[in-house]
Amino acid sequence: MKTLDMRGNPCPIPVVNAQKTLAEQGSDGVVVLVDNFVAVQNLEKMAKGTGCGFSYTDEGASIYKATIVKDPTKAFVNPSDSGSAAGKKGPVALITADSMGRGAEDLGKLLIKGFIFSLTQLNPLPEAVIFLNGGAHLTTEGANTVPDLKALEEKGTNIYTCGTCANYYKLTEHLAVGSIVDMMKITNTLAKASGVITL
Repeated sequence: MKTLDMRGNPCPIPVVNAQKTLAEQGSDGVVVLVDNFVAVQNLEKMAKGTGCGFSYTDEGASIYKATIVKDPTKAFVNPSDSGSAAGKKGPVALITADSMGRGAEDLGKLLIKGFIFSLTQLNPLPEAVIFLNGGAHLTTEGANTVPDLKALEEKGTNIYTCGTCANYYKLTEHLAVGSIVDMMKITNTLAKASGVITL
């Protein structure tokens, strides 16, 4: 059984990597090492939601070992398998700030990073991700969100940054992913979307 050391990785990375390992041919389960109990709870929800057995042990020193075992009577669905979403149109994500939620700014930036990574795991993938106002900072050079946005773009998701916002923050010359668009393009994209996720 494969062991994944996910200590230091924020949600949802431990769950996503566990799902991928379980989906590998010949896999009968996975052991995941994490450093917080929230991750244990998220792994348990994923396991139970997919018909797998779950157990964990507290190893001490803030280390938890979660064990997920496949139930041979139930098929495990690979979240990256696009076949089940053939023909479906993904939602549009509208991101209006460079952090998520209210409270600690550092936490908000960690959450937005995790959210954008989660978008790469959607099935079907988002049709587009649009960045407005402070969110424009997330598509520029040096932003830790750029690699995940590039991954989305490579898979066909449109990455749009509001031109007025980029000009306001003087970011136009520092765009690292996607394209700068006007408000009409943004409006039309939202109007035609199958669904809109707004942050």
